[in-house]
Amino acid sequence: MQLYAMPVDVNQKWSLVLAREAKADGRFVYAVKSTGVFCRPSCPSRRPRRENVEFFDSPTQAQRAGYRACNRCLPLQNNPQTQKIEAACRYIDQNLDVTLTLTAISRHVATSPFHFQRLFKRVLGISPREYQQARRAGKFRQALLNDGRVTDAIYEAGYSSSSRAYESIPAQLGMTPSAFRKKGEGETIRYTVITTELGKLLMATTVRGLCSARFGENEAALLRELKQDFAAAEIHRDDDALQPLAARMKESLRGWATPHSIPLDLRGTAFQQMVWKELQRIPAGETRSYTDVAKRLGRPKAVRAVANACASNPVAVVVPCHRVVQKNGNLAGYRWGVERKRALLANEKA
Repeated sequence: MQLYAMPVDVNQKWSLVLAREAKADGRFVYAVKSTGVFCRPSCPSRRPRRENVEFFDSPTQAQRAGYRACNRCLPLQNNPQTQKIEAACRYIDQNLDVTLTLTAISRHVATSPFHFQRLFKRVLGISPREYQQARRAGKFRQALLNDGRVTDAIYEAGYSSSSRAYESIPAQLGMTPSAFRKKGEGETIRYTVITTELGKLLMATTVRGLCSARFGENEAALLRELKQDFAAAEIHRDDDALQPLAARMKESLRGWATPHSIPLDLRGTAFQQMVWKELQRIPAGETRSYTDVAKRLGRPKAVRAVANACASNPVAVVVPCHRVVQKNGNLAGYRWGVERKRALLANEKA
């Protein structure tokens, strides 16, 4: 397969689709909402309207979103690298009750661990370990929605113990299991969506304050995520009422202001709340390491727990988890993508 630089944004991907660029095949697929089909960039079929198109980094992601493969360009065939990743994902899904090592997974698909790790992350955007965690959390989420006991859901999802589950579940669900089950029952949530240099930004508020601020490329997908997190709440759009909040957020994204005075309504454990408050004390234009934050909280050994709290932060920018980096200065992960993290820091420093 001929290598081709990954497009950095959806506009470039759309340009490659319009050009039927064969060199982009294997790097991403596009899906058409009106037909439910996903295709290679070079597919000879008639081009759909732009608003009906979604992009995915792999056929596997498109399938998980409910799309089926095109019968003309056959995006699932003649791509041995994608087939290896799909085989690895099936293997992980079949063994969620054990923690598979990178060596075990790569051996299953006859690839070296180093090459497999790079290939997996390039195709899916996450590591094999993160994929295992996400699949377990998804299974746990479904078990909770089925009204089973929390303890039963923990073991059904493949966690070896309740303590191990409670270390990682809040970071995956964005809240504790009990809060997740309530799903915003009795709440009225208003939201708005604005277009920024970093993509779409959805902001949602309760009567107490901002409860969600999340980046994405697709407005419909952002709304689906909000409704999943607050399935029992009454949710409606209110652009006019939230216009002042939107204006303040735009200033913050440009690095002009830090929105300390925006009231918040954050759902999380006591430790998560401590971490989020500490993040708000980091001045704009500065960074702290996960170790620094743990020490400031008086919990120097809780570095991993601090990282999990940052990963579960439901409010981008206002709770500035983008200002937390690795000890060596590397940006590490960010819930809404490392490139957004880099851009936010650059704007603040400028």
